[in-house]
Amino acid sequence: QVRLVQSGGGSVQAGGSLRLSCAASGSISSIFSINTVGWFRQAPGKQRELVAVITRGGSTNTAEAVKGRFSISRDNTKNTVYLEMNSLKPEDTAVYHCAAGGFDWPRTDPREYAYWGQGTQVTVSS
Repeated sequence: QVRLVQSGGGSVQAGGSLRLSCAASGSISSIFSINTVGWFRQAPGKQRELVAVITRGGSTNTAEAVKGRFSISRDNTKNTVYLEMNSLKPEDTAVYHCAAGGFDWPRTDPREYAYWGQGTQVTVSS
């Protein structure tokens, strides 16, 4: 079983930056079963949407709404994936979740991800 623990997030003014982290823990075999990690967000009254996703090999997929402002990276030695968020806007306000799956392709459908972090609130004020 894999456990994803998120850290980071909080409140910031528009134009500011935040970094989210997602650390995976569990048995060695379960950790190695994870190939792809994604960040999703859900604002009140809206559907969960992909923010960015990265495979073990480094392939990425980033939502158009955050391209050029957000970047996803991973440190396989620490079993951790990061989401660097710059030039934040009020519309970025949401609960952010990391999610992991065993496939080796930057899939965008949250239903395909087996493991989920606890979620963290990001609030951007104008």
